[in-house]
Amino acid sequence: MTVRRFIPWPDNRLRTAAEPVSEITDEIRTLWEDMIETMDAMPGVGLAAPQIGVMLQVAVVDASETRNRRIRMANPEVLERSAKLSTHEEASPNLPGVSASIKRPRAVSVRYLDENGVVNRGDFVGLEATSVQHQIDHLQGRMYFDRLSKVKRDMLLRRAKKVKG
Repeated sequence: MTVRRFIPWPDNRLRTAAEPVSEITDEIRTLWEDMIETMDAMPGVGLAAPQIGVMLQVAVVDASETRNRRIRMANPEVLERSAKLSTHEEASPNLPGVSASIKRPRAVSVRYLDENGVVNRGDFVGLEATSVQHQIDHLQGRMYFDRLSKVKRDMLLRRAKKVKG
């Protein structure tokens, strides 16, 4: 397993939709293991392949307190969203040093290919749901700050430039 490097914002790959995975291969399984290692090194609660420059619809999430609920997803797609929203502080290692409070549905049901190549449906709530939605945004070429108003987004990006130096 290898800790991978994050591509820095504003790399165009972070604005590009990732390609679907046609089947779960040993390469995809190795990618998932590298992504888990990388996520743990951040430390973070999720990671999408485009964040490390791999343009495939592959993501990992583990928002559990004990870090023992590793969810490996390929081609994740939200099927249902709760009407109730929750707010979490979100950030990205692709744009370090800044974060923002983002409102998202509190719960989601998602269809995805699991590590065995089986189509699975997962129901996620709270921070886990936020992380899953955050990763799906990355897979579609969106960043968390795209969910902010233009004024707040511009302020965050200016702050990020100052942090970067």
